[in-house]
Amino acid sequence: MALHPQAGKLPTPDQLTDIPALISSYYTYEPSVDIADQAVSFGTSGHRGSSLKTSFNEAHILAVTQAVCDVRKAEGITGPLFLGKDPHALSEPAWRTALEVLAANGVVTMVQAGHGYTPTPGISHAILTWNRQSSATADGIVITPSHNPPQDGGFKYNPPHGGPADTDLTGRIQDRANQLLEDGNRDVKRISLYKALRSGLVQEHDYISHYVSDLCNVIDFDAIRGAGLKLGVNPLGGASLAYWEPIAEKYGLSIENTNDQYDPTFRFMPLDHDGKIRMDCSSPYAMAELLKLKDRFDIAFACDPDSDRHGIVTPEGLMNPNHYLSVMVDFLIRDSKDGFRKAWRQDAAIGKTVVTSSMLNRVAASHGRDVMEVPVGFKWFVPGLHSGSCIMGCEESAGASFLRKDCLPWSTDKDGLIPCLLAAEMMAKTGKNPAQLYHELEDKFGAPIYRRIDSPMTPEMKAAFKTISPDDVKLSEVAGSPVTAVLTKAPGNNANFGGLKIVTEDGWFAVRPSGTEPIYKLYMEGFKGEDHFQKMQAEAQEFLAGLAK
Repeated sequence: MALHPQAGKLPTPDQLTDIPALISSYYTYEPSVDIADQAVSFGTSGHRGSSLKTSFNEAHILAVTQAVCDVRKAEGITGPLFLGKDPHALSEPAWRTALEVLAANGVVTMVQAGHGYTPTPGISHAILTWNRQSSATADGIVITPSHNPPQDGGFKYNPPHGGPADTDLTGRIQDRANQLLEDGNRDVKRISLYKALRSGLVQEHDYISHYVSDLCNVIDFDAIRGAGLKLGVNPLGGASLAYWEPIAEKYGLSIENTNDQYDPTFRFMPLDHDGKIRMDCSSPYAMAELLKLKDRFDIAFACDPDSDRHGIVTPEGLMNPNHYLSVMVDFLIRDSKDGFRKAWRQDAAIGKTVVTSSMLNRVAASHGRDVMEVPVGFKWFVPGLHSGSCIMGCEESAGASFLRKDCLPWSTDKDGLIPCLLAAEMMAKTGKNPAQLYHELEDKFGAPIYRRIDSPMTPEMKAAFKTISPDDVKLSEVAGSPVTAVLTKAPGNNANFGGLKIVTEDGWFAVRPSGTEPIYKLYMEGFKGEDHFQKMQAEAQEFLAGLAK
């Protein structure tokens, strides 16, 4: 895709979302389940859409919240539900709608004191903390479309294990919600927000202090404080904004917040590569404002609106997410030997998705650690994080979480704040910033080239992916390198990942259809330089073209 001429520049007034129209559409547009794009659809991160497209409206939230209430009743979940929201414009009305349904169903709901914003990891952390101490299990809902544009809304459910719901559970919620929608939501229980807030069922919870005070069990703040590092942060107008000052104050850190604004238009965000406002902390275009300030700080960082992704900035610039994940893996394994995390199991694996850099495999192998490779979606890391058999889960899209120092799970959903703070910890302990540490890994293991290409998907190709098996692939080599594996199932848990991955001695490519758009995503990584990579890319695209015939 060609780079938009305004990429990295602030939006003009005509490029901002009309917030009054967006909110009005939430209440006035009526979806029809007969139209596929207007039905409830749970992907890897819940249901997402826009009220302007009649895909995220009051009717959807009524139905989905009632479906959650029905599921938690069937599952015997009797504890409180932890409810969070981010600063997207549609999050507020959806949060209000959800409260009306939850209260009508008799669900005790915990909301941020003062009705502020709550990051995704704050909800996961709260669920896990509650369930360690009570027999009445808790669960949660986060109302967020993550880093998506300002006109989007999102709704995701976290069951008692604290992480994203699995496919079976989201399928039950989706089917029940669409059944309710089709019946005009007649079976939805609802009371007014006024009554809900005065029912005693909506209770304030100080997510911030609980999360911040417990951070000392996952990050070595003594080391950071002792190094006297100057840190910078840009919350990108997201839910983490209220957390950085309390973190700095409690742990005696020098953290400068470079953007203290909440604005549902996100007018302070530079346009992304395609000219859209997108709060993607792994995009150099979206992060242009923080990058201007990189020389003022030893390390700077950012999180997306629901704070489940991280972006790391050094004096060299914005780190590639795969590069930083590799540095995290190397540092955490080293630290677990005799440092802050010495209680971690020495036989525990590193978790990664099938499309995350294989640099992680090389780093882990050098330390004698196994890698657990799973399909895309953080839900696959939940069992390993709970058992301590997986010390860290890594997604190529700048998503990660890792264990507390006592080997208990910190969060079983992605946490963008702790990788940011870990960057400061690793610099404090090594005297080198994460970019410098990555260069050392390149010297040891090679310098991979990693890219993703999105392309239109034909109906023929989509049909081919439903039935393709490793036996259908006749490639013996790619770019002159012998094929060592052809995968349609993730090696770590033998789960189908909905695509195909072809591995050679010097790289790999993987392809998977998008769950929300008529496109396919081609991921590629090579360890033998640009010429080899270009040849691999050409052969991969030629192979995929053959699937469309």
